[in-house]
Amino acid sequence: MIKFGMDYFKNNGKQWLAEDVPLSDIAKEIGTPCYVYSRAAFVQAWQSFDIAFNAHPHRVNFAVKANSNIAVLNILAQCGAGFDIVSMGELARVLKAKGNPAHIVFSGVGKSHEELSYALKVGVGCINVESKSEVLRLNELAIALQKKAPIAFRINPDVDPKSHPYISTGLQENKFGIPMVNALAIYQFAATLPGIQIEGLSFHIGSQIIELSPIIEALDKILILIEQLKSNGITIQHLNVGGGLGIRYHQEMPPKPAEYVKAILSKIKQSKEPNIKIYVEPGRAIAANAGVLLTRVEYIKNHGSRDKSFAIVDAAMNDLIRPAFYNAWQDIFSVTNPNSDVLEKKYDIVGPVCESSDFLGKDRMLSIKEGELIAIGSVGAYGFSMSSNYNSRPRVAEVMVDKDRFQVVRCRETIDDLFAAETLLTN
Repeated sequence: MIKFGMDYFKNNGKQWLAEDVPLSDIAKEIGTPCYVYSRAAFVQAWQSFDIAFNAHPHRVNFAVKANSNIAVLNILAQCGAGFDIVSMGELARVLKAKGNPAHIVFSGVGKSHEELSYALKVGVGCINVESKSEVLRLNELAIALQKKAPIAFRINPDVDPKSHPYISTGLQENKFGIPMVNALAIYQFAATLPGIQIEGLSFHIGSQIIELSPIIEALDKILILIEQLKSNGITIQHLNVGGGLGIRYHQEMPPKPAEYVKAILSKIKQSKEPNIKIYVEPGRAIAANAGVLLTRVEYIKNHGSRDKSFAIVDAAMNDLIRPAFYNAWQDIFSVTNPNSDVLEKKYDIVGPVCESSDFLGKDRMLSIKEGELIAIGSVGAYGFSMSSNYNSRPRVAEVMVDKDRFQVVRCRETIDDLFAAETLLTN
């Protein structure tokens, strides 16, 4: 059973389609591997957050690290999305995609002089500051540019998100944010700096969160802090609750966006700041189910006494690193419905990279044969954006489907592209 949370990838009884376009048609014209996205899926997923807030002041900021293709960012900018960025490159991408700089939040624990200067010059809406050293650097740069730097401090509430340790960000052992015990003092210090304008408060506890309780636990702590700040003369204009809402890859049962927003607003309405503006920063929950990775079976390989075979495909860990990096489970299915003469067998789906960690899925029951197309689901987030040229493999094409048509929104790299920026030593 395919676990997509939306209906934009569907089976018509013969084969799988993205919206109204057969995936096999895309593979025939564009080749494999390639990422295929649904425009409607991005729009619907973003709107599911936006609509849930109803009249409460808010902004739904897309976490650009999840999928930074400028066509994707432009689609969301047209919806009215804000953007959460973590680098100067991501900032440049949002601007290229016609995102509103005033609706950009610049996060990240290690922003350079160059990045902060660029952010101030283009007028980003808020910079999430993560240390005293950073606020001092930002103050100096703002004064030199004769500007006020709009900031929120990212606070670390020391809450376990109950997800993979690599994507946990809200525990004391993590590198992110200001410890709760230091929060009041650093806000008071920042309020004395002439180049700083305090706008908000931010927290983000991790990614692929599938329970509401950690978010509510963190929110309880943060709302108490906001009261303390106000009693000390510091008013918070917006509360950034971060992102991290999970999706269903396999057997997870995460809250729906409407349930997530309802839980947050319920706490806010009970607080002493019931009308505070809320920022949310979903990435995975908007993008993941908007994409699949198409790949072709090159070889079927049997290993003697093993109870399963290898399906060696033309995609690899450099194209989709999540299974190797996080041991993540991604749905895998045949693009065309299998013929009755192809027996269903257990396969490890592996690529051509010279690593035993180069797998896209293990122990999958499939009816497939050499030359056949298969697809990996839920890859619209942290798929292409985490891809690389490992083993000197060109990065793959990205394709956007809009109803019954499709367009390449990133061309497949060529071999020449791999070393275009390199030079031989001169004598």
